[in-house]
Formats: sequence, C-alpha cells, structure tokens
Amino acid sequence: MFTGLVETIGVLRRRSGGEVARALIEANLGPLSLGESISVNGACLTVDRIAPGGFECDMSSETLSRTTLGALQVGARVHLERATPLGARMGGHVVLGHVDGLGRVAERSRAGDAIRLRVSAPPELAAYLAAKGSIAVDGASLTLNAVSAAGAAEAWFEVMLVPHTIERTLLGELRPGTTVNLEVDVLARYVARQLEVASLASLRSRSSGDAREGDDERGNTGEHADHDERLLAKLRAGGFW
Repeated sequence: MFTGLVETIGVLRRRSGGEVARALIEANLGPLSLGESISVNGACLTVDRIAPGGFECDMSSETLSRTTLGALQVGARVHLERATPLGARMGGHVVLGHVDGLGRVAERSRAGDAIRLRVSAPPELAAYLAAKGSIAVDGASLTLNAVSAAGAAEAWFEVMLVPHTIERTLLGELRPGTTVNLEVDVLARYVARQLEVASLASLRSRSSGDAREGDDERGNTGEHADHDERLLAKLRAGGFW
C-alpha cells in the first residue's frame, strides 16, 4: 500500500525482454530489501535485485499493456514511492499501485503559481470520480477539483498542481496529449461495488415479491427500495454520485 506522496525521481537506465521486460531503475531510496514493493509511476513493482544506486524489477505483460510503462524509453524519469509501513502518517490517500486505466492530459493552464490540468479519463472510471475526492496520477495523490457531469459523453477531471507538487514531481511537465496512469480512490471503488450489489439484490427482491400472491402493497420490496433511495441520497450529498 502507498500514499501517493512521491519520494524521489528515478531514471530508467536499462530495459530488456519482450512480453516480460526487465528494468534497471536508478534511484536514491536508501537501503532496499529484496521482494519489497515500489510504486513506479503508480504501478506496484517488486524489487528483484538490488543494484548499486538502484534496483531491478520485472514488468509483466499485463503491466506493459495496461500502463504507460510499456512505452517508457531508457533515460525516462519516473515517480518512485516505497510501500507505507504500518503506523506511518497517511499524508495522501490509500493507493494500491494497481493502475485502473490510462488518462490523457486535455488542457493545461496557469492559475497564479499553480497549474490547472484537465485530464480525460476512460468512461468506465467516471463513476469513481467525485469532486473533492482523490485520484493518483502517475502515482501522485491529487484532489479532484472538478469532474464531468454524470452521464456526460466524455469523462474528465480537473486537478490543481500547487508549487510543492510542481517542484517535487514530474507532473508540472505534463502537456496536452500526454498519457498518464490513473488509479481511482479504492473507497470509491468499494462504494460503487456496494451500490451495484444492493441494486441487484433490490431487483431480485422486487421480482420475487411481485411473484408472491397476497403480499402487502409495500412488503419487503418497498423496504429495500426506500433503503436504496436513502443510501443513494447520502452518497449524492457526499459527492459520490
């Protein structure tokens, strides 16, 4: 587990292989342990060999096809973060290092000393985007300032890069057209799953209730529907819907 607070910038010094690639990443992360997890641009990778001034890791075909790491060229700089130890401060948000999809920078503008970015997101991630919620962009924890409306033809979100973020990460170098790794907030993912399961349960209950003769006009079906509506109202009020 990570927090989305980039520790340092590493450099891809070597890569080899085909469907499974092996990478040598130069990094100043202090003493490393074999088998530990490191977030590389938001993708969780395992230290397979400790090298002088860095580490080696393998990137599976899944990682190469679903993240920006597949197109990473030797010499490219990357965000690095070691796994968060239990009891440490959670300065960002819960980040698993499991990339959910690729986004594309659509707009970039200055806002005083900060930079505003609008990022297009895959439509299947729209349900997990909520204003004032969190998202990891290339492994960096950011707050969603604005999101596309529910049901919009295209999904997008806006984030603000403050001077500290610009100085400590590579996000300030992003330009329109650049592809980035996205990981949605795991809490939003579970909320969406709970809603899906509750909705299916309600439909099944309603169907079985309609099939039973002599049921009360409301019966269990009405109770489930009222519960669902109350839950949805609370989630909408909290910005999750």
